[in-house]
Amino acid sequence: MTPVPGPPARTVHPIEEESYRILRSRLDTSGLPPLTRAVVERVIHASADLGYAADLVTDEAALRAAHTALHRDGAPVVTDVEMVAAGITRRRAVCRLAGAAADPGAGLTRSAHAVRLALEEVGPGAVWVVGCAPTALFELLSLASAARPALVVGLPVGFVGAAESKAALRASGLPAVSNLSEKGGSAVAAAAVNALLYTEEIP
Repeated sequence: MTPVPGPPARTVHPIEEESYRILRSRLDTSGLPPLTRAVVERVIHASADLGYAADLVTDEAALRAAHTALHRDGAPVVTDVEMVAAGITRRRAVCRLAGAAADPGAGLTRSAHAVRLALEEVGPGAVWVVGCAPTALFELLSLASAARPALVVGLPVGFVGAAESKAALRASGLPAVSNLSEKGGSAVAAAAVNALLYTEEIP
């Protein structure tokens, strides 16, 4: 298969370099597998929260497969909200929230409806990134057999349903990045997928 042409080489700003230097002075990530390390470090860089080192749940084999899907196969990236899409800087992401509407009769929130609309657009094999709405993650799990995601970055934030949706993601057996606690959010979800997009080649 012909590789998908990527964007130009990324220039790293000195502030980012200094942020990573400080991060690595406070946390030894050198023993982590390469893509796991990339994801953990970028999430911490985005949040200034070293607690993610123990909170994130990743799988190196799943990350490698997702890296191939993104870089070789051009897998689309789908997000639950525009804030996550705006944070993904190396790939245009699909977000259908603007065209979605809640359907209380069907038990659908607006975010859940957006997942259905996005799946109709992109089909199977996408990388799904949920950083805000637990209901979007629950809806994606209900559609998993049709979506067949290359990876689910499930990092919604909040006190209602966030931890539960991430536990359900882990229990599903889908290739995933998640975390154990209620924290998360758009910035860290975007950071996790950016880590894969920024890594051109796996050491």
